[in-house]
Amino acid sequence: LQKRKLIRTKQKFFELNGGLFLQQQIHNYNGNSKGTGGFKIFSKEELEKATKNFAADRVLGHGGHGIVYKGVLEDKTVVAIKKSKIMEEAQTKEFAREMFILSQINHRNVVKLLGCCLEAEVPMLVYEFVSNGTLDQYIHGGKGINSDRAFGTCLRVAVESAEALAYMHSSASPPIIHGDVKTANILLDDKLTAKVSDFGASKLAPTDEATIATLVQGTCGYLDPEYLITCLLTDKSDVYSFGVVLLELLTRKKALYLDGSAKDRSLVLCFMTAAKVGQHQELLDRQVRDEMRIEVLEEITHLVIRCLNMSGEERPTMKEVAERLEMLRRYQHHP
Repeated sequence: LQKRKLIRTKQKFFELNGGLFLQQQIHNYNGNSKGTGGFKIFSKEELEKATKNFAADRVLGHGGHGIVYKGVLEDKTVVAIKKSKIMEEAQTKEFAREMFILSQINHRNVVKLLGCCLEAEVPMLVYEFVSNGTLDQYIHGGKGINSDRAFGTCLRVAVESAEALAYMHSSASPPIIHGDVKTANILLDDKLTAKVSDFGASKLAPTDEATIATLVQGTCGYLDPEYLITCLLTDKSDVYSFGVVLLELLTRKKALYLDGSAKDRSLVLCFMTAAKVGQHQELLDRQVRDEMRIEVLEEITHLVIRCLNMSGEERPTMKEVAERLEMLRRYQHHP
């Protein structure tokens, strides 16, 4: 009786979370119900087994949207499994549609969504496992991260991340706005290749316009001030947040220093205040200044200032940012 009740509960959650819709979409997309496109609907038991029943020693990290576990599937594939926090009913209804669209994204610099589990109250997501920590750990010297933090490597990672976001904004259909761009959401693989992750805050843009009215979410220190005022999330909100990422790379300082005085707490505020009187170069990390050509640094800092414009309309697109950074990276090596 208990087992039957458990099966009914799982089936109820599966249907509430849009499982039937998702199955149909996968069937239509692949031409058969087994699904050959790589996206899989996992059972709860499969993920419990993969994580040793979500053991504490399998926790990879705690994010704003939930807990991420390391899992090993039956075929020995290592994955990252995300248990999200409680979702609102309106979000749940959209979940299956969003999962199917996100599963179609195939970009070398975006963490691949491999599947999901719909048999729990809150759906779980299964991603490819990325082995080498985050950009946040890399630039701020996290545990086990190589101390050789050459800015050339950081600049390449910035280019790759910008290309991933530009792809989401310009090439995905419908366009996808990340909504929580930060150094902690840029993962690095064993070759230090960037993989943009955590589309937990991401939104599919309506087909008629690339703005979404939403409750403000994201990370303090990276939030677009225009979004805070209007509650309208746009592709330019990601551009602002990416400007903060670039600033972290240039200064090797955290976006927010909670121990600092009010005026020193925000990296953006410190930088923009210094930029007004032409003293922003003094905030740049000494190693970065020593390593890079002065004209390249000036161009990157100018790009940062454009990304951090208070008005979204005045900011460049992510496509423009990616192209500009790649051009500067090439110039650094071959002037």
